[in-house]
Amino acid sequence: MLSTCCRCLLACSIAASLAAIPAQAQDLGSGITEQATTPAAQQSPFPSKQKSFFDGLFDDFRAIPTRDNLIIAGVGGLAASMVHPADANVSRTLSGSARLGPVFTSGETIGGVAVQMAAAIGTQVIGRATGSPRVSAIGSDLIRSQIVAQTMTQGVKLAVGRTRPDGTQFSFPSGHSASSFATATVLQRNLGWKAGVPAYAMATFVAASRVQVKRHYLSDVTMGAAIGIIAGRSVTVGRGDARFAVAPSALPGGAGVNFSWVGRQ
Repeated sequence: MLSTCCRCLLACSIAASLAAIPAQAQDLGSGITEQATTPAAQQSPFPSKQKSFFDGLFDDFRAIPTRDNLIIAGVGGLAASMVHPADANVSRTLSGSARLGPVFTSGETIGGVAVQMAAAIGTQVIGRATGSPRVSAIGSDLIRSQIVAQTMTQGVKLAVGRTRPDGTQFSFPSGHSASSFATATVLQRNLGWKAGVPAYAMATFVAASRVQVKRHYLSDVTMGAAIGIIAGRSVTVGRGDARFAVAPSALPGGAGVNFSWVGRQ
């Protein structure tokens, strides 16, 4: 059996690797691309001036059920079910460490919806104030990704109704994780992996902090990460041309997901 810490690291690796699922699903046996199933107005790297914010948001929700997003949802659900048996043990281990408490204190603030949304709005305001269409477009993507991520998260929370480790309600999935991974995905898709790697590292930190403070179980943050990635991808259709092949793998006492770089379009 894997140790508790190994299981925790495995889950974080799975969550991060979900972000690398390709924009084309041909490496998973599909010839259908998400561009072919998404409104043409979303293909531009910048929002159309002719389309209102709410029209763009409507298109974002329409872009959710692409094949690649369904794959991410399936892998996220599988990963959550894999780590579910270790939930209680991981929660006790992380929350019981006095040394980790101060380390993860900032995670609740950084990953909070209010902070994530404020940062998104601030990005768009700065873009408009400086006359930068690119910065403004990224800000718009960030705002819409937060709306999509939280809509999906709250819907699942109400449907599942899982009790948190601290005894309060609505644990599954983690809203903080969804918000953080949505932001990371938008940044990676717009700016590449130089921005994506530190953004996903911060999102993983936020997810770990939610377990450490006993607000979520490991499976909660794993599914939250998947939802955030789906939200980020849905508002950035046409960006991020990096392609990876994804495949399951067996490990001693568990399983994992491997991803391999296979080039660009």
